[in-house]
Amino acid sequence: MKIAVTGKGGVGKTTFAATLARLYADEGKKVLAADVDPDANLGLALGFDEDTLDSIVPISKMRKLVEERTGANSRNQFYTLNPKVDDIPDTYGKTCNGVKLLVLGTVETGGGGCVCPEHVMLKRIISNLVVHRDDVVIMDMEAGLEHLGRGTTESMDEFIVVIEPGARSVQTYKNVKRLAKDLGVSQVKVVANKVRNSEDEEFIRSRIPAEDLLGMIHYNTEVMDADRQGKSPYDFSQSVTDEIRKIKNKIDGTI
Repeated sequence: MKIAVTGKGGVGKTTFAATLARLYADEGKKVLAADVDPDANLGLALGFDEDTLDSIVPISKMRKLVEERTGANSRNQFYTLNPKVDDIPDTYGKTCNGVKLLVLGTVETGGGGCVCPEHVMLKRIISNLVVHRDDVVIMDMEAGLEHLGRGTTESMDEFIVVIEPGARSVQTYKNVKRLAKDLGVSQVKVVANKVRNSEDEEFIRSRIPAEDLLGMIHYNTEVMDADRQGKSPYDFSQSVTDEIRKIKNKIDGTI
């Protein structure tokens, strides 16, 4: 099962992705959580301590590794488009609460369609995660739609767009669905987060087709408390975890 979690900034993608990963790990499944957000904080939401996270360098920033694997350097502008990457998750991933975390980062320079060595490396790693590993793979994507334009997330089983009750969030879902179709990903589902009341619920149901809506997560200050203390929401809020468990059961039925 390979899932990309996306959405606009601040909607709660990381909380959802981390809790979903913890739930699969609790079932005894091999779970790999990939952080593809330049503002990488998936590790905290999984329960890693700050010292461990401070020691992690995103793969996209490992210049020497990228040079070794692609052959690109200041003297050689030609490089391989299929570098060896199958050992990277086990070599550079770190495990906490049964979830292996791989911090990929992102390529911050170049426009859509950038074919720099770092981009080739990241795309190859993601492709390897999706095609060649038996793990449950959950990817916490960068905010926005750029990753869709770069094609790094093709071959996923499902895109899950996390939205909040608002027109801009709904528009993001529509844009993701359109771009995902171009990549050949037909399963684009929605999780509504920060739902406060029946009016929010009605707004979501009126804007999102029933077959695309996996469920809702209600606004909960315990998630904020967990974030303030640098803890995993999974360990802090039983009600949010239970809501995401119901969504997970629905995901299991769709893939």
